[in-house]
Amino acid sequence: MSYFEELDKEMDRYLEDNASQEPVILKKLRKETYQKTTQPHMISGYLQGRLLSILSHIISPKNVLEIGTFTGYAALSIAEGLPKDGKIYTIDKNEDLAYIPKKYFAESDYKDQIEFIIGDAKEEIKKLDKIWDLIFIDADKESYLEYLKLIKPNLRSGSIILIDNVLWYGKVLENNPKDKQTEQIKLVNKIVTEDPDFENLILPLRDGLHLIRKK
Repeated sequence: MSYFEELDKEMDRYLEDNASQEPVILKKLRKETYQKTTQPHMISGYLQGRLLSILSHIISPKNVLEIGTFTGYAALSIAEGLPKDGKIYTIDKNEDLAYIPKKYFAESDYKDQIEFIIGDAKEEIKKLDKIWDLIFIDADKESYLEYLKLIKPNLRSGSIILIDNVLWYGKVLENNPKDKQTEQIKLVNKIVTEDPDFENLILPLRDGLHLIRKK
C-alpha cells in the first residue's frame, strides 16, 4: 500500500470519527453488504449516508425518487429526514439482490414510507406522476443523461438532485474517454453546468457527488 493510499484511509477514519453516529440498522446493512455482495463498494457508505440524512432533514422532502437501490443504504439514510407524509420511491432492476433491501426496509422505522420498485427505471419513472423534492441517481452511468431528461419536467423550484460517481475514479479528467460510461458522465456534468435552470456544485466526496438545485 502506498503512502497516499494509507493517508486516504486515515483521513476516512478521521472523517467518520468526526461525523454523526451511523444508526445501528445501517451498520448492520453495511456489514451484510460486504459479506454477501460481489461489489460492496457500490454502497453509499457512512459519510455519504450522513450527508444524505442531513440534506433530507434540511429539505424535509415529501416525494423522493431514488434511481438505483442496491442494498438500500442510501434510501434508509434519506428516510431519516422524511416528514410523516413523506415517501421514497426507490427503483432497481437487480432482482437477485432485492431480498437485502426488502429485509432492511421492513425492519426499519420507515417501512411504510419506502416503496421499493423492481424494474427498468427508464420505464418506471414514467409511471410515477409526482413532483420530486429530492432525487438521488446512482444507477447505470450510461443512462444518467436519459434519467435527467425524464425527471426534469417533474421538478419544482428548489428541488434537489444528487448524482453519484460523477468523478468516476478521476477518468473525467481524460480529454478523450475510451469508455461510454466516462463519456456520459462528462456529458451530464457539462449539461448540468450549462443549464440556466440549475445551480450546481460537484462535491469531491468518495467518487464525486453532483449537487444540483432547480432554480
